Amino acid sequence: MQESKSTPHTGHGKATGPLESFTYDDAITRKFVTATLVWAVVGFLVGLILAVELPFPQVNGGLEWITFGRLRPLHTNAVIFAFAGNAIFAAIYYSTQRLCKARMWSDMLSNLHFWGWQLIIVSAALTLPFGITQSKEYAELEWPIDIAIAVVWAGFFGVNFFMTLVKRRERHMYVAIWFYIATIVTVAVLHIFNNLWVPLVAMGEPGSLLAWFKSYPIYAGAQDAMMQWWYGHNAVAFFLTTPFLGLMYYYLPKAANRPVFSYRLSILHFWSLVFIYIWAGPHHLHFSATDEWVQTLGMVFSIMLWMPSWGGMINGLLTLRGAWHKVTADPVLKFFLVGITFYGMSTFEGPLLSVKSVNALSHYTDWTIGHVHAGALGWNGFMAFGMIYWLAPRIYQTRLYSQQLANLHFWLATAGILAYVISMYVAGLTQGLMWRGITETGQLAYPDFVETTQAIMPMYWIRIAGGLLYFGGTLIGCWNIYITWASRPSEYEVPVFEAPALADSPFTPEERPESELDGVLEIGKKIDVWSTLWWHRVWERMPIKFTVMTTFAVVLASVMELVPAFVVRSNIQEIATVKPYSPLELTGRDVYVSEGCYNCHSQQIRPMVAETKRYGDYSKEGEFVYDHPFQWGSRRIGPDLAREGGKQSHQWHVLHFNNPSYMTQGSIMPEYSFLMKKQIDFKSIPLRVAAQQALGVPYPEYEGDNRSKAADDAKAQAAAIAAEFVQQNQGPYRDDDGEVIDLADKKVIALIAYLQRLGVGLDAEPAAEPAPATPDSEETPVAVEPADDQPTAGGLASTVGEKGAS
Repeated sequence: MQESKSTPHTGHGKATGPLESFTYDDAITRKFVTATLVWAVVGFLVGLILAVELPFPQVNGGLEWITFGRLRPLHTNAVIFAFAGNAIFAAIYYSTQRLCKARMWSDMLSNLHFWGWQLIIVSAALTLPFGITQSKEYAELEWPIDIAIAVVWAGFFGVNFFMTLVKRRERHMYVAIWFYIATIVTVAVLHIFNNLWVPLVAMGEPGSLLAWFKSYPIYAGAQDAMMQWWYGHNAVAFFLTTPFLGLMYYYLPKAANRPVFSYRLSILHFWSLVFIYIWAGPHHLHFSATDEWVQTLGMVFSIMLWMPSWGGMINGLLTLRGAWHKVTADPVLKFFLVGITFYGMSTFEGPLLSVKSVNALSHYTDWTIGHVHAGALGWNGFMAFGMIYWLAPRIYQTRLYSQQLANLHFWLATAGILAYVISMYVAGLTQGLMWRGITETGQLAYPDFVETTQAIMPMYWIRIAGGLLYFGGTLIGCWNIYITWASRPSEYEVPVFEAPALADSPFTPEERPESELDGVLEIGKKIDVWSTLWWHRVWERMPIKFTVMTTFAVVLASVMELVPAFVVRSNIQEIATVKPYSPLELTGRDVYVSEGCYNCHSQQIRPMVAETKRYGDYSKEGEFVYDHPFQWGSRRIGPDLAREGGKQSHQWHVLHFNNPSYMTQGSIMPEYSFLMKKQIDFKSIPLRVAAQQALGVPYPEYEGDNRSKAADDAKAQAAAIAAEFVQQNQGPYRDDDGEVIDLADKKVIALIAYLQRLGVGLDAEPAAEPAPATPDSEETPVAVEPADDQPTAGGLASTVGEKGAS
């Protein structure tokens, strides 16, 4: 099925210039549609595995590459950038050509964009499970991939899109094009400024493959948090919202065969969304160690987002006026209707969650997880599948294989997403209320964190059921499209269209109307004329000016929000006793990042009675001045770790990593026994310290020729911790087979060094830096006797082995 050939609309009168013949490149759309479906299956499957791992952590089989912490970023990147990203590109390539009456400027750039983007996704799949990550949500990919993203997005996609606008044959840009412009410009700005880093390779030759990819962001602590959530929130805005709104404005009217409800509303929707959205990121940092004014600003602008967001939803839903009877029979309209409804629900819930009193309950809970999935699977997922069902007969030039299967896909996906979201709402409310519960005597009602974990376990199983339904619907949809593709003609027909060049198309320039108001001030008349929005019609035929104005709105809001937090030194209250991490602690922090611990643990205690009773004193901004990157987290599957240092012995940590559920009954943390076998990369430690020095972290003792001393000090501290463990454990560590393992050069020791540092010495008087402890030190560490019910590492290994055998 092809769009009908018609005489191009060129304004007033007939075209005086010669007609130009052109065709559309639907091959690129077919490629992106195929990639969308492939990565949908991959992304949803990984999400399903993660959902199962929460109530049943043993499902990973002890494999380090599929632990929750490593897989979770792969799932988010696959769903956002692989599934939704390819859907965006399919939508843009198909609609832009028709709205501009022009083939994409360069077929080569189109194909470079396609293959480059798939290579980026494959690179993510090959690095994230191996622990190669920046640990910044939605921006986990390391520096070589960041560079590739910038080249593919701006150099291939951006250039091709904007040159197509320049070479277009349709004078006025339709509303969908506005949203595409905002997407391309803003995502480029967000990606570049959030991903500024110092790679280890710039300091010298790293010792391992992981170290080759390692980098540290130039931002630290609270400033890094500000930049991350400026990026993170607006990645949702300009990657998962604005391009899908462009999709809605093109494909919904096409599917319903109805014009967009309101042109004026679309203008208000676009500009208010572009300007307001960029301010809202700080609402992710409520009650954190950031300035109060920043948090309040984020909340205010988030609440203001209700207006443009619901304006877009209303514009979409009312586009169906006169076509509601089609919804019952057309699966495409069903998908679009539910998708737009989820958009309205998510954009109501987002501002609601930004209100501080609500956020105090919801933050770190699964309520946020439900909210995110309502947007990604409800809004983006349904809009993407609706678009694909509409495109399939047109790009494959055959009938859709089965309307019944499309309807079955719809109902399974609807039931699945409802089960998922509702279960997460219940889980989130349960978590928030239990964490905050205080008895009449002023004590925690549920002092053991794991009590909350066990209380929400039924909701985790319901989530799995919802995920299975959604995933099942996706498989049916993929099968339906595959059979449709299989029935395509042996050779696609390529229609030829004709239209005059833009320069040869006469038009009547827009004229400023006169106000018809009488008896009002002159300024009133000017406002009346301005409100006719005639000037916007002028902008719509000026893509360069339109792009500049869009960029200006985004950059202005960003600068006004971020610059004060960076240039006013007094915003960061320094704590004299906070010192840089030791070389071993820094290495252990990198292990923490690599294992994705931030996906389950926060390091940010909010100034609330329940939190300070549970975790200790609330977090201050000055604690994090040397944290490149920050590790505040956004979810608590496990307890907060900001004051973890000194709470447990080295022995307890080793035993806990080996078998968490044995040490804490009811824990859903996976085993990390592989950390007892993985060696510390001592060779890269001087480079890690050098990179920190390049970022301004003071390490005077490792300047110049003394850099190699960092590795020696790390080895000395590791040996001291390992010796203390042996004393506390009353013997060396033994694995499940009874083999003795010396932990002095193992990653678990570096990680323990980092954990034991967290929150320690913040209130102490500044003192001279002590010499690194060594096994030969005159001071002998005090051995901690294991409790009667706490086995030694060797005994635990034997016990675990027996359990496994039984």
